[in-house]
Amino acid sequence: MNAGESEELPWPDRAAGVLLHPTSLPSRYGAGDLGHDARRFVDLLAEAGQSVWQVLPLAPPGPGYSPYAAQSVFAGNPALIALEPLVEEGLLEREALDASPPFPADRIDFAAVAEWREPLLRRACLHFLASGRASELDEFAERTPWMADYAVFVALRRGYGTCWVDWPESLARHEPTAVREGLADHAGEVRYQQFVQWCFTRQWENLRSYANGRGVRIFGDIPIFPDHDSADVWANQRLFKLDARGHPEVVAGVPPDAFSASGQHWGNPLYRWDVLAAEGFGWWVERLRAALQQTDMLRLDHFRGFEAAWEIPADQPTAENGQWVPGAGRAPFDATRRQLGELPMVVEDLGIITANVRRLRDELGYPGMAVLQFAFGDDARNPYLPHNLVANSVVYTGTHDNDTTLGWYRALGDWERENVLRYIARDGSDIVSDMIRASYGSVAKLAIIPMQDILGLGSDARMNVPGTALGNWNWRFRWDQVDQGRLRWLRETALTYGRARE
Repeated sequence: MNAGESEELPWPDRAAGVLLHPTSLPSRYGAGDLGHDARRFVDLLAEAGQSVWQVLPLAPPGPGYSPYAAQSVFAGNPALIALEPLVEEGLLEREALDASPPFPADRIDFAAVAEWREPLLRRACLHFLASGRASELDEFAERTPWMADYAVFVALRRGYGTCWVDWPESLARHEPTAVREGLADHAGEVRYQQFVQWCFTRQWENLRSYANGRGVRIFGDIPIFPDHDSADVWANQRLFKLDARGHPEVVAGVPPDAFSASGQHWGNPLYRWDVLAAEGFGWWVERLRAALQQTDMLRLDHFRGFEAAWEIPADQPTAENGQWVPGAGRAPFDATRRQLGELPMVVEDLGIITANVRRLRDELGYPGMAVLQFAFGDDARNPYLPHNLVANSVVYTGTHDNDTTLGWYRALGDWERENVLRYIARDGSDIVSDMIRASYGSVAKLAIIPMQDILGLGSDARMNVPGTALGNWNWRFRWDQVDQGRLRWLRETALTYGRARE
């Protein structure tokens, strides 16, 4: 297959997969990327009987490095661009990579990695342009509708060093004349951003093609709301609940829950669904179109926001003083289906889920999610217990927002731990394997296990703690942590429960 020609793989009737963000891959260059180690990971999945690789949003993160708070929901993360292929193409010198500093093997120092990598990407861009290939960037930008706004946004964001609401008024309002002037004033930076996205797109298409060729689907993830300080909101202010200067009037989050006693204050602006509806939900459709050009399946984060969203006054420091405000219901999905057909989508329906949310999910027919770590805190009616699951769902031991299974089990109180052991009929000496087996044995069509659980790691390998801004997203695994016997066990277990091909 050529780059970008993704083999058509059917929606899994019964399958198994692994959750791992590409930044968590091993690499000598400080953070995981789309190069050799990514293909090696695909090989690992295929050999272990896994047919799905779930990733977090691939977008360029903003401050805090969260992939859920991105500078654009359309663009790719420059940190994922593999540098080795640029050497192979003659765009970088081998000596530049050989001189890389000794980055930590199991953690990402985001600032240090960016400081080292960016000059190399800029050098590669200069070599690319000097070789007479600028027309390739022109063609890429021409067929990539979001590219113009994104490239100008990043150039201006770097130039002013502040959120777009603090730029000169004409630029902050995204007035066409001011944007064109910004494009002309920052032409070199715009070219560089085009080059970066061209590199990311080509490498990602090649990796996805390789994965599909090995029978592995890519399972993507899109947040419901874009970040306020993003090209998406800046260029489409009419679609969001903003004041005249562009500041959010209200912001998104969730009320107090099991993750946080004061709730989660995300800070994203909420949609003006009436404006989106009047425009035929065109922006939303294009967002999903772009996401499905990158992935084979999608997880839609915070699905309950389409039934009702927790709306917090923008001046409130926590999520406690909010209110539920009706969402758009099924209308965005109907509009998308009319233009894109049926969507291979899973909806994240965790948290405070009402009968109306479940009804909307079932009317649309999308699989929901079940997390086994949430299953043992009460009685046999708990909806996340394996015997209560339904086939049209995806079961997880835990997600990127949970502790690892080993960390979770060690932190349980006596009653809940006894409830776990009574249910799985095991002694807890290998609780991680027991929970994987319980996931695989359920009727859920797809079982996803975080890589941390495949490796049997504890809480120090946790990816994210919801409601906290620092210290997240930086975990990486090492190849020496991978045990071949463990992979054989995973494949045999997947075969036993009908989740792997012979």
